[in-house]
Parts: sequence; structure tokens; C-alpha cells
Amino acid sequence: MNFRQIEAFRAVIRSGTVSRAAELMGVTQPNVSRLVGELEEAVGFALFDRVKGRLIPTPEGQAFYRDVDASFRGLDLLRSSAARIRDFGSGQIRVASLAAAGSTIVPRAVKKFREIYPAAIVTLSIMSSAAVRNHVVDGEFDLGLAADEVDLSGVEHQVFGSFPALCAIPPGHPLASRRVIRPKDLHEVDYVALSPEDRARLQFDRLCDEAGSKPNLVIETPFAITACALALEGVGVAIVNPLAVDGFEDRGLALRPLEPAVYFKSYLLFRPDMQKASLVRAFVAALMDVRNTR
Repeated sequence: MNFRQIEAFRAVIRSGTVSRAAELMGVTQPNVSRLVGELEEAVGFALFDRVKGRLIPTPEGQAFYRDVDASFRGLDLLRSSAARIRDFGSGQIRVASLAAAGSTIVPRAVKKFREIYPAAIVTLSIMSSAAVRNHVVDGEFDLGLAADEVDLSGVEHQVFGSFPALCAIPPGHPLASRRVIRPKDLHEVDYVALSPEDRARLQFDRLCDEAGSKPNLVIETPFAITACALALEGVGVAIVNPLAVDGFEDRGLALRPLEPAVYFKSYLLFRPDMQKASLVRAFVAALMDVRNTR
């Protein structure tokens, strides 16, 4: 069994006659008949009944054609994939992001990226930084955006940015009247904390210890956007990544800088060699552009 025999069989089924199949394939009718006959010999059953000079698919031939047609649809997908790779690099890019950036800066980067590559397909998943790192290492995503607490061993990476934390303060809270928030200001104040392994939280905890300040920890969450939502509901004051705060100030959340500054550092993570792929380079460029203009 070979591809040319399969192609002749499919052409006869689709066109209805040997003569039309021969035209589609650019060969003679005897060649088509020969190829179909060779295929029947190879598969071990009749694909057609010969009725008054016409080829009528047998039940076995119809069943076989369903699998043949599915295979050709797969070839069509491969051709489309090859065209996308030729025109756009890989044709598809899979991006994983930490939650803080996943609802703000990354969607803006997607918009900018698609202005240049409108036919490219983007898969975007939001997850914890540890999960971002693991999925990139496993080859399930081409590009990841993760916080600096992740293990960077065994993964290609570059610094994406270092962003000064903001203090998210509930509407009407006494601290909302201050222009700057210092660790001592949060002594015995209800406090919404990020996860214990978060590097920015560790920085802030150290500053509080140095200042002798003991915020009243009421809840922990791994996601800055959730911390903002909790602060907006009056649960407590939160120290949050500025990438996560879009829209909250309009809803009444007060946002103030911290002194001394605390920084949220993030990294771009790559599958091996993916930094060289044209779509990955283009998406990184879009991320850098929106980072600089946010």
C-alpha cells in the first residue's frame, strides 16, 4: 500500500468516475484503475463493485474511505500548519502567566501582538508562578511570565521587570489620607498578605520586623488581584503588585507607594531555543512595549 494508491482510491470516491479521477490526478484512466486494483490486492478485500463499467464502493470500501478521508484531513491540517510556520514562525504561541499580569499587561500585549500577526493563534493560561515554570520546562508552553520566587535552574530566562509595590487601602480607611505608607503605619492594622514564599512579602515582613511593626494578619492569598479585591471589600490593607491594580482605584480602592520601597520582580521563561522563534520574539517585544507604556 502506498500514498499514490490511496490518492487514486480517494479520487474515484470523490469524483464518482475513473475518468474524472484521472483528470484530477493528471494521469490516464488505466493508471487509476491499476492503482485501485493494486490497493485492493494490498488490503485484501474489494473496494468497489464493477457494475456496467462503473465502480460502486462496497461496504468495506466505504468503511475504508472514512479512515482515508480522515487521514487526508490530517494532511490538510499539516499543510496549514506548514504555511503558518513559513509565514509566522510557528503559527501558534502558547503563553503562561502569573495572575498579577494575566489580567492586565499580558492581554494588552496580546492585542499589540495580533496587530502584527493577525493569523497567529495565541493560547493564554493563567496560573501560579511555580506552575508557569513547570509547564514551560515540560515543553507545554513556549513562553512564561513568572515571579522571582520560582526555581530558575534548567530554564532559559530573562528579567522582565522590577515593579515597586503599592499599598492597597480600603475605601474610607484612615491610612487612605496618607500620601506614603511606611511599615510602622501598619502596626496592628488588619493585613491581607500574599503567600509566605512571595519575595515581595518577605521583603515587607523584614521591613516590618526592622521597624518593630506587627500588622494583624487576617488572610493570605497567592494572587495580588485577589488581595486587591479583599482590600476593596474592607478586609484589610494589602501590599500588591502594581500590575494587578487596573480598575480598582476607579472602584474606590486607595493605592499608595511604600517607603522603603518593596519590589515585585518577574522573569520571562522560555522553552529551550524558543527565544529564537519569530513569534516568541514578537510576543516578548509586545510585552516590553506595554510594560514601558503602562
